[in-house]
Amino acid sequence: MFRFEDPIYLYALVLIPVLALIRWGMVIRQRRQLRRFGDMDLVRQLMPDVSRFRPLVKFCLLLTALALLIVMLARPQMGTRISHEKRTGIETIIALDISNSMLAEDVAPSRLDRAKMMVENLVDHFTNDKIGLIVFAGDAFVQLPITSDFVSAKMFLSSIEPSMIETQGTDIAAAVTMASHSFTQEEGVGKAIIVITDGEDHEGGALEAAQEAKDKGMRVYVLGIGTTKGAPIPIAGSSDYMKDNTGETVMSALNEGMCKEVAQAGGGAYIHVENNSNAQEQLNHELDKLSKKEISSTVYSDYDEQFQAVGIIVLLLLIAEICILEIKNQRLRKIHLFTRKRVATILLLMMAVGAQAQSDRDYIRQGNKQFHAGKFAEAEVDYRKAIEKNGKNAQAAYNLGNALLAQKKDSAAIEQFQTAAKLETNKHRRSYAYHNIGVICQGHQMYSEAIEAYKESLRNNPNDDETRYNLELCKRQQKQQQQNQQNQQQKQNKDNKDNKDKNKDQDKQDQQKQQDKEQQQKQDKPQMSKENAEQLLNAAMQEEKNTQQRIKKAQHQKQTRKLQKNW
Repeated sequence: MFRFEDPIYLYALVLIPVLALIRWGMVIRQRRQLRRFGDMDLVRQLMPDVSRFRPLVKFCLLLTALALLIVMLARPQMGTRISHEKRTGIETIIALDISNSMLAEDVAPSRLDRAKMMVENLVDHFTNDKIGLIVFAGDAFVQLPITSDFVSAKMFLSSIEPSMIETQGTDIAAAVTMASHSFTQEEGVGKAIIVITDGEDHEGGALEAAQEAKDKGMRVYVLGIGTTKGAPIPIAGSSDYMKDNTGETVMSALNEGMCKEVAQAGGGAYIHVENNSNAQEQLNHELDKLSKKEISSTVYSDYDEQFQAVGIIVLLLLIAEICILEIKNQRLRKIHLFTRKRVATILLLMMAVGAQAQSDRDYIRQGNKQFHAGKFAEAEVDYRKAIEKNGKNAQAAYNLGNALLAQKKDSAAIEQFQTAAKLETNKHRRSYAYHNIGVICQGHQMYSEAIEAYKESLRNNPNDDETRYNLELCKRQQKQQQQNQQNQQQKQNKDNKDNKDKNKDQDKQDQQKQQDKEQQQKQDKPQMSKENAEQLLNAAMQEEKNTQQRIKKAQHQKQTRKLQKNW
C-alpha cells in the first residue's frame, strides 16, 4: 500500500506546467528575434556549435527534478510491514457465565454487568499477555479465540447477553474443558482459567474438569459473583421478576461452597466479587504469581518512509543536467556561468529544505526509539526538540502527549493532544488525539469532558469501534456516578431530617420533664382545708391585735418614765 504522509505539498506540482508554458513562450520569443536578425539557415551556419535539443533536454531534467523534489517533501510511504515480536506474559482464558441468574442485581449494577467490568479492567491490566473468552450457561462456546488483540476482546465483551445461549443452566464442567483445549501449544508459560459465575443450577462434573486442567499445568480461578442471601431475577424489558410454576418469585443465590471446591480442585483460588475493587486487586495479585515466558506476537508496524529513494533520483537528474552542455563542444570550459549558478542554487535550496524537513523527523525517530524502550523522559526531550525545529509538526505534539501520559503527567498530555488535534489535517490521526484525551478524562472520572472528547473522535473517524465502546462505557459510568451522588444526597438529607426530628423529640421530652417536675412540686405541697384556713386567719388577726396592744403599752410606759425624770 502506498500513501503520502503530507499530501498538501503535492499542490506545488502546479508549478510544473506553469514553468513549461513560460519556457515555451521564451523559446518562441527567441526564434522571433533570430528571424529579425537574419535568415535562419544563415544564422545556423554562423552558430555551428549551438544545439537545438540539448537546452530542451536540460530543461526537462530540471523540471523532473523539481517535480520529484515536491514529491519528496510530501513524504511518500510504502505499505505496512509485518514483524514478529517476543513478549513476556501469560495466557488467560475467561469463562463467563451468561445464564439468566446473572441478571440478578444483588451486585450493582447487575451480576453480568459487574462481571463485564471486571473483565475489562483485567484486560486493561494486561500488557504482553494473551487472552481468550468463553461464554457458557447450559452449554459453552468460544466467543474469542486466544489473542493479544485487547481491542477485539473489549468489542466481543460488549455484545455478550444471556440470549446468546438458549439452553439455561450453569455447566461449569463444559466451560473448563473447552478452556483447557483453547490454549496455545507453547510450554513453560503460565496458563490460567478464570471462571466468573454464581454457581447456581450446577450441572455436575466441574470438580473432575478442574482437576484435569490442573494436571495439564493450568490453574482454575473461580470468581463467585452475587450474595448468599440471593436476589430476584428481573425480566428484560419489564419491571417484573421471574416466577416459578407455583407463581412464586425466583430467588437466585450464590453457591459459594461449590465455587470454593472447584477452585481448590483446579489449584487456583476462590475470590468473592462484591461492590468494591478488592476482588480485582486479589485477582491481579494471583495472576502475577504465574510463570511468564516469551510469547511470539505478530505486530504491524507503521508505513516505511520512501523519500530517500526519491532524493537519490533527484541528485542523479541534477548531475545529468550538469553534464549535458547546451553546445555541441564537450569541453567544460564552455559551460555557461548562468547554468552553473542555477544548478548550485537548486542544490543549495534542496539541501536546505531537506535539512529543515528531516531535522524534526530525525528527533521524532529518536524519540520513538526511546519510547518503545520504555525511556519516556528521554523520549519527551527528543519530541520537544522536534517541536522546537518545527512547531507545526502534529506528529511531534501527539507523540509528546503519549510520552507525558506514560509519565502520569495527564494535564500536560491533554494540552499536547489538543495541539496535535488542531495541527493535524488527517481526520483519522486527529481522532486518535481526541480518543486519548477521552481516556485521560475518563480515568479521572471527568465523564462529561471524556464524553465530548469521544464524540469529537467519532466525528473524525466514525468507524472507530474502540472509541464507540469507551463512549458507551463512559456514559454508563457517568450515570452510575450521578446515581451514587443522588443516593448520597438523599442519604444526607435523610440524616439531616432524622437529626432534626431527634432534636425535636429531645426538646419535647425536656419540656415534658419540666412540666412533670413542676406538677410534682405542686403535688408535694400540703393541701389545706377551709376550716384550717379560717383558724389560721383568726389566729393571725388575734396575733396582730395583741401586737398592737403591746405597742401602745410600751409607748405609755416610756412617757411616764420621762415625766418622772423631768421632775
